[in-house]
Amino acid sequence: MQSVIIVTGAAGFIGSNLVHALNQRGVTDIVAVDNLSRADKFRNLVDCEIADYLDKGELLGRLDSLGKIDAIFHQGACSDTMETDGRYMMQNNFRYSLALLEHAARDRIPFIYASSAAVYGGSQQFVERREVEKPLNVYGYSKFLFDQIVRRRMPSMRSQVVGLRYFNVYGPRESHKGRMASVAFHNVGQFRADGKVRLFDGWDGWNAGEQSRDFIHVDDVVAVNLHFLDKPASSGIFNLGTGRAQPFNDVAVSVVNTLRRLAGEPELSLSDLVARGLIEYQPFPDALKGKYQSFTQADIGQLRAAGYQADFLTVQQGVSRYVEWLCAQA
Repeated sequence: MQSVIIVTGAAGFIGSNLVHALNQRGVTDIVAVDNLSRADKFRNLVDCEIADYLDKGELLGRLDSLGKIDAIFHQGACSDTMETDGRYMMQNNFRYSLALLEHAARDRIPFIYASSAAVYGGSQQFVERREVEKPLNVYGYSKFLFDQIVRRRMPSMRSQVVGLRYFNVYGPRESHKGRMASVAFHNVGQFRADGKVRLFDGWDGWNAGEQSRDFIHVDDVVAVNLHFLDKPASSGIFNLGTGRAQPFNDVAVSVVNTLRRLAGEPELSLSDLVARGLIEYQPFPDALKGKYQSFTQADIGQLRAAGYQADFLTVQQGVSRYVEWLCAQA
């Protein structure tokens, strides 16, 4: 019997990179699942090989007819942290995920799903413990609640279940995300349009552009997903970041200097870029106050203990690679 791998959110950012990476392994028996009501996402799958495509609304009713399922990568979700329709968010991110988990548990199918660092919200600690998880928005709550159900059920599960708490992911195939695309993507667009990159001014005790996040390249995210695919005996909820916080200034400097290098111009220091007006700071928006994570840094001790030992790209390495990719597409 032919076996398949299911990837939900397959036309999205991380999902499409995962499908591409599976193809590079020679895996093409992939059922891609997504919602193409915004059709432009199809472009992410044009260079990928899949066996079938299903709308997300069809999947739950078709699971028993798909034959042997080797694994489910559940990447699909509404990831808009500004979404205020809680009923939609909980149905889409929580209830749908729960139905997939229950099917995977029943048929003993490895289940690897996307959680989020948004579960930590305003916390200053980023370790996989219930007492430091304080989501600030309904998106974070939808991921938090599903993680709690997984924790409750994991001791009785007889097959693999892995939750990966993505920190700030950036890289190829995210252009469809609009305002929710990475800061690196938006910095490139700003510089191309206006000849400058704009960052937030100081707020909440942070100097201008020094708010810091754990930025992780999508290639590293995919590598960790495949690591767990190769180790079906490993289960748990794991942070997926680099373990290294870097300021937004680092992202902007990497973007501008890569674009300058590609244009045959010398790289400049942060102070020189600011002095020349190539990086500028704008007031911190009132709408984000109290809802914004000024600092994130994944504790990756549990991920390392689970056997993933590869180095992660720094912002300087990863953003430069990404900007070169964007310029090649253009």
